[in-house]
Order: sequence, then C-alpha cells, then structure tokens
Amino acid sequence: MYGQATVEGTVGASPGLAAKSARWAGRVISALVAAFLLFDGCIKVMMLEPAVEGSVQLGYPEGTVFGIGLALLVSTALYAVPRTAFLGAILLTGYLGGAVATQVRVEDPWFLFPAFVGVLVWGGLFLRDERIRALVLK
Repeated sequence: MYGQATVEGTVGASPGLAAKSARWAGRVISALVAAFLLFDGCIKVMMLEPAVEGSVQLGYPEGTVFGIGLALLVSTALYAVPRTAFLGAILLTGYLGGAVATQVRVEDPWFLFPAFVGVLVWGGLFLRDERIRALVLK
C-alpha cells in the first residue's frame, strides 16, 4: 500500500535525500522558467521591435504590448518569491493559457509550447514546495 504524504513532502518517510533532490530540481526548473519569462516580459515592456512585431502579427494592437509584458513580469516575480509562488503560478497559468488560445486562433503550429511552459511552471513549484507536494499527494 502507498504511504501517506507528510508535511515534509515525502511519502511514508522522513525527509531525506529524495526530498532535498526534488527541492533542488524544482528550484532549477523554476529558475529556468522564470528566466525565460522575465526575458519575454522585459522585451515587451521595453517595446523592442521583435516583441512588438510578433505581438502585432498575433493580432494584438501595438499599444497593448507594454501591458502584456508588465502583467508577465509581475506574475513571474510573484512566482519567484516562495511566499507568493502559488499565486504567481496561478497567474502564469492564465497568461500561458491566453498564449495557447492566441496561437491556436492564428493556427500557429507551436501552440503547445506555452502549454509546456505551464507544465514546467507547476512541475517546478511541485518539486520545490513541500506544501504543494503534500497537498497533491494527499
């Protein structure tokens, strides 16, 4: 039979090497995702030509690019802070869901990429946050 999830995030045992490894793997995944999203948000906020051009090609007015980038930066910053990471993950899920919908609407074959990033957002949080693991493994 399967063990019960503990507050420490391990199943049926005290925290050990597996929990520590999971935490570090989650931190690495989360850092990579955050770096990618921060880059994307920064180029939008700075209104760099590739970001503006890409957003316009997807059907967004040029004037919305700054706000979209700002929303992404705020959501990513919340995700990066352990105390607000859960809220940040929820906001990033909404943002990335909009990205999937936008790419499906324009029939872009890369529409699954933002969904994959969303999986990495939650996977990283699951691995780095013992409370999330305990909640999911209940």
